[in-house]
Amino acid sequence: MQGDDANSGRGERAELLMVGGGHAHVAVLADWIRQGGPPGGVRAVLLTPERHLRYSGMVPGWIAGQHGRDEGLVDLAALAARAGAEWVADRCAALDPEARVVTCAGGGRIAFGIASFDTGGEGRAAALLGSDPCLLDVRPIGAFVDRLAAMPALARVVVAGGGAGGVELAFALRNRAGTAARPEVTLVTGAGGLLPGFADGVRARVTRALARQGIAVVEGDARFEGGTLVAGATSLEPADLVVAATGSAAPAWVRASGLAADEAGFLLVDAHQRSTSHPHIFAAGDVAARIDRALAHAGVHAVFAGPVLAANLRSALAGESPRATYHPRRHSLYLLNTGDGSAILSYGPLSAEGRWVLALKHRIDKAWIAKYAGLAAAL
Repeated sequence: MQGDDANSGRGERAELLMVGGGHAHVAVLADWIRQGGPPGGVRAVLLTPERHLRYSGMVPGWIAGQHGRDEGLVDLAALAARAGAEWVADRCAALDPEARVVTCAGGGRIAFGIASFDTGGEGRAAALLGSDPCLLDVRPIGAFVDRLAAMPALARVVVAGGGAGGVELAFALRNRAGTAARPEVTLVTGAGGLLPGFADGVRARVTRALARQGIAVVEGDARFEGGTLVAGATSLEPADLVVAATGSAAPAWVRASGLAADEAGFLLVDAHQRSTSHPHIFAAGDVAARIDRALAHAGVHAVFAGPVLAANLRSALAGESPRATYHPRRHSLYLLNTGDGSAILSYGPLSAEGRWVLALKHRIDKAWIAKYAGLAAAL
């Protein structure tokens, strides 16, 4: 069903509108499947432009030839159908939280009683680095995979972003499968340096692995000046491809809607993933920011917030106050794929390295995908 047909002022209101097909909303749909359908049999709509969720944690493994291109997919349309929700293939362009209406990019309008947002953030590569034909943002991840898959062999690649995502992509591209020669890779960390916020032991392991694989590291902010890619006074040319793993920006519609937002424009939610200004609005994942604690925009938080969101949406639809809360662990587990058959583990002050870490990562990633892909396939 397309956006214009969903509701243009003529159709039935969605008692629950879920905007975005991210990790948290997948958990909500799975909850409904286990419970026999949407709470109370209400009309529920999933608004998301892509039929499939692509699990970003498996993309570096795909680049390095460890996974097939489509191994990290969950069929959102099939999952929604089995959960008793309607899928609308469009995206949110504007929100009127007072009138309780979402305007879709295709021009359609969907009225709702309760709305939940799990759209993720938006790419900000051009805003930070400047525009250039060789610039490729990792967001949205589906477009990134499609464009990279169509590219021929690359001689020299620059990855901008020193966080976990940028580090994994630098390793993956250095070990890119399906090409005769490995590309030269330079990792430009940004002013914050390599893996800010990670333990010294993790940074030391990653630094050694980068050096072992011949990946150059430049500390500084990359940007295009007069068509030339530089970091400070250092030229980064020539570059066939510049991959931007520079984090996400908030969608413009959040601030424009009048919803409470943080300084960066992300939708402010409380401990129950509920808007601090509009209690009929919920959000999780990169589009949201918790008012009670600082959380990094990382997929792990969306995954763990999913069951909490499912419980609280169930309560809200029943006219009850939400009670479930996502309590993040003190430390998050990161398993950094080094692209060469090994991986580096980070858990707070602890670190480890080896093939067993990569085996653990593959097992966790594939188990997560299998759980939801299996539900969708059972239709």
